[in-house]
Amino acid sequence: MGRLIAAILALLLALPAGAGAPKLDAEIAFEESQAALGRQTGEHVLTDHRGRPLALAELRGRPLVVSLVFTSCASVCPITADHLREKILEARRALGEDAFAVLTFGFDASGDRPAQLAAFAGTHRLLGIADWFVASADAATTAAFLSEIGFSFRAAAGGFDHVTQTTILDAQGRVYRQVYGERFPLTALVEPLKELVLGTATRSVAPADLWDRIVFLCTVYNPLTGSYRFDYGIFFGIFFGALSLLLTGVVILRLWLERRRALRAEYRGALDRGAS
Repeated sequence: MGRLIAAILALLLALPAGAGAPKLDAEIAFEESQAALGRQTGEHVLTDHRGRPLALAELRGRPLVVSLVFTSCASVCPITADHLREKILEARRALGEDAFAVLTFGFDASGDRPAQLAAFAGTHRLLGIADWFVASADAATTAAFLSEIGFSFRAAAGGFDHVTQTTILDAQGRVYRQVYGERFPLTALVEPLKELVLGTATRSVAPADLWDRIVFLCTVYNPLTGSYRFDYGIFFGIFFGALSLLLTGVVILRLWLERRRALRAEYRGALDRGAS
């Protein structure tokens, strides 16, 4: 029996990393991802690509786009990073350069060290983009953070089997939206960011808040160009609609005044006839 156990252990040790691990169930992973919506993330301290501490609390106050990768990935993660860079730059052109921040998080706690993060970020041209942070964390912090945002992965031969997920946090660090796939449409990223940056339920009548509401309504996606633009046509529609209402009101007022004058004239005529 002892020899049998030793043989089994030797066989397991000879297998590639993750070869004996259960495969990731896509349906369960999706349910766990969606269940994280509205969940608050913790006050975690990460380590950036320069080896410096990066507190998530420092990134609060505006939306945060969290991209999840592991630096030794040679297939999906590089494609996702390049695609995300393109869409982030487009989103900032539409919403403002400082409207939100981005965090590329290496979830391989043992392999995503600062040097590897710096190399990955350099290869995919993430360094030098304002408010784009690249970081990882120790195993315990990584596990806690990934659980909060509903990210699932499993060890697999040569790397990890994982959900291709980009998470959008609101200004308070709550999970607001999940975006899936290595190549997602621009609207999947910009629309939730529009809601967070410009707001959809503000009741303030302050000029700045009213202007944000106007920008929210007028910033529209053009499928022909694949980009967002400010639609001045909405202003023209509002102007001509208001002008039409005004002209209609003037016509109704004139008809009412004419009718009133006619009734007065008729009344006076009746009085004159009665007096005679």
